[in-house]
Amino acid sequence: MLHRNVLVLNQNYEPLSVCTVKRAIILVYLGKAEIIEKHDGYMIHSVSLSFPVPSVVRLGFYIKVPNKRILLTRKNIIKRDGHRCQYCGVNHGSMTVDHVIPKIYGGNDTWENLVCACLKCNNIKGDRTPEQAGLKLLRRPKRPNHITFIQQFIGISDKRWKQYLFLD
Repeated sequence: MLHRNVLVLNQNYEPLSVCTVKRAIILVYLGKAEIIEKHDGYMIHSVSLSFPVPSVVRLGFYIKVPNKRILLTRKNIIKRDGHRCQYCGVNHGSMTVDHVIPKIYGGNDTWENLVCACLKCNNIKGDRTPEQAGLKLLRRPKRPNHITFIQQFIGISDKRWKQYLFLD
């Protein structure tokens, strides 16, 4: 129970991060956060206190957050694209990461130039652009923001999070 995920909101209700129930209760106990949403019927008991198990907490002070950078890794590219080939839409089997503009044409290792591709499409495309290979991207790749990261990479572990992650 103490290792469940809790959504942490800034004072202005902007999603900041995800922490464990244990960390969230410590923040509440120290007066640094308040419980906004709770897991129904679950309580954490100490000798003299009881706390509802939080699902969403809000900090009591505003934290200026610099742009959070999500690491550009093969795993994160595949997660961003939902383990779905961005050329044919297949979502099973082994996936690779493909350069939309190949390196031989000046393509870089960036969020906007890397996509998830199945082995078949990656072999068809080779060192060509999608147009040269007769392939079309299902959607244009882009850098995920930290809200997208929470939505897709960490996942929505509680339906109460949706309104705070702009999913309603």
